[in-house]
Amino acid sequence: MKHLRSDLLLLLAIAVLATPAFSDLILSKVDRRIDLTSQIVRITKTLKVENSGTNSVSEFLLAFPEFLGKNLAYLSVAHNEGKGKAKDSLVDLPVQAANAKGMPGSLSTYSVALPKALGKGDSLTLEVVAVFTNALQPFPEKITQADIQLVMFQESAYYLSLYAVKYQSLSVKLPDARIESYTKLENTKQHGSEIKYGPYENLPPFSYSPIVVHFESKAPFAVAEKLVREIEVSHWGNVQVTEHYDVVHRGAQLKGEFSRLDFQARPNLRGASAFRQFVARLPPRAHSIYYRDEIGNISTSMLWSDTKKTDLLIEPRFPLFGGWRTTFTIGYGLPLNDFLFASKGKRYLDISFGSPMIEIVIDKLAVKVVLPEGSKDISVSTPFPVKQSEETKYSHLDTVGRPVVVLEKDNVVPDHNQHVQVYYRFNSLDMLREPLMLISGFFVFFITCIIYTRADFSISKSSPAYLAKLQWDEVQATLQEVQSIINKCLATHDKLEASLRDLSRTGDIQACKSSRKSADILLKDLSKELKPLLAFLQSSPLASKITPKVEELVTKEKELQERVMAKHTAVVDGYEKKSGGRDIENRISSLQQKITALRQEVEDLLEFMDEI
Repeated sequence: MKHLRSDLLLLLAIAVLATPAFSDLILSKVDRRIDLTSQIVRITKTLKVENSGTNSVSEFLLAFPEFLGKNLAYLSVAHNEGKGKAKDSLVDLPVQAANAKGMPGSLSTYSVALPKALGKGDSLTLEVVAVFTNALQPFPEKITQADIQLVMFQESAYYLSLYAVKYQSLSVKLPDARIESYTKLENTKQHGSEIKYGPYENLPPFSYSPIVVHFESKAPFAVAEKLVREIEVSHWGNVQVTEHYDVVHRGAQLKGEFSRLDFQARPNLRGASAFRQFVARLPPRAHSIYYRDEIGNISTSMLWSDTKKTDLLIEPRFPLFGGWRTTFTIGYGLPLNDFLFASKGKRYLDISFGSPMIEIVIDKLAVKVVLPEGSKDISVSTPFPVKQSEETKYSHLDTVGRPVVVLEKDNVVPDHNQHVQVYYRFNSLDMLREPLMLISGFFVFFITCIIYTRADFSISKSSPAYLAKLQWDEVQATLQEVQSIINKCLATHDKLEASLRDLSRTGDIQACKSSRKSADILLKDLSKELKPLLAFLQSSPLASKITPKVEELVTKEKELQERVMAKHTAVVDGYEKKSGGRDIENRISSLQQKITALRQEVEDLLEFMDEI
């Protein structure tokens, strides 16, 4: 109803503002065909233009209602220079937006430059193709999984023209014969899935009769809100293409719960408006093809290839209902000699601009052409206006980076899937840059290894650092010898303690005295070995901080040795005098306490020396 009200206001504005400024031209015949079988609306017009005035005319104006004009994605006007209707003889004419004086703001106007000025009584035939997105509105906007998707389209039964029209007709092609409703006017007929309006004759300029068609559509409303195509050129023989898709279903939104069981059992009834797969039509010699989403690689894909094309069928992880979205990436390689050519001292890449998935409409498309490092004098040729910029990309072994040509366009439809050319200059010697870098790198690496294995990096034997290291090593070796001697002394003390235990068990005094005699001899020898070691440590500047601890260790061991000997003498005397066991223990109890304390101190000092 909102659009119907705006159409009525449009009619009032046209009635007030219409002027005879464009009356020199008339349209003797208009044949319009509206294709509503997919999510895009394609309107094809055949216009026979005549000049009924006295002045020659070199410009023709096209007009669209604003609600359609703002969704215009593609517009082409061609003139048939040959006889008959052969498409090969069609020549595209320049078209640009125009702001004609006296035109209401509710119209979108475009100017077509005619191939030659039309004199009085001259005529020519124009073939106009206009493609619109977002022109089909889901009605109702939300449906359940079991509901059928219905959409609504609005237009005019009369061709909205700035010129008088003698004869016109309109046909609306629908995807199915099931039609909820449509506006019925004079001379309206339905033939299966096609509705025909007209013919209508002798209509004045700006004639407008709104019509609304409400019908069933199972066409996928797949829209890529953003698509980034990166095309990387390698002069070593490959073109790598990577495409990142962010797709949403813009049909009637799903309300309620989704049942996977119902969808699998009856997909045509319980999910007819969902789409399950995409088909990417790649060049015939595409190779190394992959397809993945944010989770990882996806195996639900199939590939067919022949001499003319390579079809990649891919399935998302889940069917897409209205309002649902998914993101994924596809990538493939192409042979360089199929797309890179030479012309006038330059190389040029001839590539397709749009997406290989023809059922997808793209809100924002960015095509990034990554040229080899060293490319210069870059230019681009496109069949339609695009936003152009440049970036720099760094990859493996790059030094100054690779130039990137960025081509951006909004509201892209399959008709934009035309070829663009990227021209640049490139010195073939630059191809050797990276191999030479690798060779040089490996060469330097191997030379470094050879030098490292053959060179002597040891410290000079005459340097102070080397001499200091030798002295410190000698100090550490002396400390280890001191520790070894002290440990032997402690072991000798343990043997004396063992001889006393044997005496208490056997009463053999002579054996105990013999052990004492051997211990005396051994301890004297060990004491002699300690003297030169202590003298060295006392004379070494590097051992100045350690010598006091070593001297303390030796002193404590001497004191411990005296107490052990005193205990041994007291016990043997007690046994010779046949004293009782309790009496002997009383005599040596104080000695034993001192021995235990001294033994602990000696062991602590040894542990300290181990940490040096």
